[in-house]
Amino acid sequence: MAFRFRPAARLLPAAAGLLLAVAPMAPALAQGIPFNEIRALNLARNAAVLSNGGLTVYTPANCMFSTSAASNPCLVRSDADGFVYRFLGGPPGWEAKGLPATTETEIQIAPDGRRVVAILYNGPPRSR
Repeated sequence: MAFRFRPAARLLPAAAGLLLAVAPMAPALAQGIPFNEIRALNLARNAAVLSNGGLTVYTPANCMFSTSAASNPCLVRSDADGFVYRFLGGPPGWEAKGLPATTETEIQIAPDGRRVVAILYNGPPRSR
């Protein structure tokens, strides 16, 4: 079996993809935010997107793209039972356009950030 040389240029797309996936976490990691908190936020956001029809029809609130978990206004509770996030969402660009939210989601994520425990609410925005 002959060894085949693979030029570094062929590895560039994979390396770039890895950097794009990890780069947004760098500020959070530099602040000492544990991986499970970052993972929980990402899982909650992605679960809401899937539950509401995908990114072509739904975008969660901007707070769900911020990885500073302790100061994140979408984080309702963080304890031994996991993480609970409550946030609004709507059609793509709803916040930037100043449109009202069409959906409110409340979701509980396991303490390790790897599993959706429950979608506690996913419907029209509730009055507060």
